[in-house]
Amino acid sequence: MGLAAKIVDNPDFNPIFDGIGGRLGIWVFVATLLSIFSYSPKFAVVKIFAFFGSLLTVYYVYTTFVLHFFPERAIIFWGICAVISPVCAYMMWYARGSGLFSVIVSALPITVLLSEGYELRNAYLPVHRHYYLIPWLMGVYLIMIAVLLLVIPKTKKKFFVILPIAIILSLIMINFNVFGRIFGGMNGYF
Repeated sequence: MGLAAKIVDNPDFNPIFDGIGGRLGIWVFVATLLSIFSYSPKFAVVKIFAFFGSLLTVYYVYTTFVLHFFPERAIIFWGICAVISPVCAYMMWYARGSGLFSVIVSALPITVLLSEGYELRNAYLPVHRHYYLIPWLMGVYLIMIAVLLLVIPKTKKKFFVILPIAIILSLIMINFNVFGRIFGGMNGYF
């Protein structure tokens, strides 16, 4: 996956793949699916750490030794994400359970996707040649949100609780520019 991510990390290859793979949303989506379909929370931790550790290792070894480029700030950003991801995976495993904790944890990846998907409207401004990608990328985000809303909740009742919580949390994140404050421009548009 790291090599595939590096290959599509070139807007000239296919800008939609570059637009998807270079953002936090797709990785939150994949990590959520890997976590909720693990056999135990401990297995989710191991699976996520192995996935992101190997992905980032291959990606940045290729970047450094083949392309002779060392993006220090990006390595630190994605490294922090990889270190935090096992904790998130452990909590996310409980998303398919019952109770308030389960509902809140279920809403978190959907919140991230909603917030980042909404912020895509600023993704290619002011200097970028792929403006036409914005609606396509927003569509991909809507598909990821729909998939999570279909696979995480076990009951319709939980679905109708998760969605409003995710929307409210997204509005808060957007209003207070949470991604911009946390990542400070690392994801290309925050």
